[in-house]
Amino acid sequence: MDNTKSIDLLNTLVVINQDRMQGYETAEKETESEELKALFSQCRYVSQENKLELSKEVTKLGGMPDEGTKVTGDFYRVWMDIKAALTGHDRQAILESCDYGEQVAADNYKEVLSNSIDEISNEQRTMLNAQLVLLNANHYTIKGLIRIVEDDK
Repeated sequence: MDNTKSIDLLNTLVVINQDRMQGYETAEKETESEELKALFSQCRYVSQENKLELSKEVTKLGGMPDEGTKVTGDFYRVWMDIKAALTGHDRQAILESCDYGEQVAADNYKEVLSNSIDEISNEQRTMLNAQLVLLNANHYTIKGLIRIVEDDK
């Protein structure tokens, strides 16, 4: 197995989790809703734990975990949408932006899991699947809140 490729793939997910942490930290500070603050805090915590686990694996493989963010492309748009929605206190817009961000994060995990069979070990695959389950749980919570908001209209 090529450790360089494994390290690069795992670092991609380190950065996804770092971006997610920063986005939810910003969202948590900006919202006035205690319910959303709690949700954003939970989402941030999941990414902190994921990032820690991924970083340990990168180090174990002889690499250096990425510490920065790459708030570009899809993630940049997501967090700008969330910030704009928070400014207007539009609960549905906030949740829909979070929903999109969660989908982007999950898609990155699925991409690594489905297209990197030779680059990641069975143990790493198990770790990534477990992390994806946690991300999906946050995503389902957000989707549930969107349905509640829509039903209240």
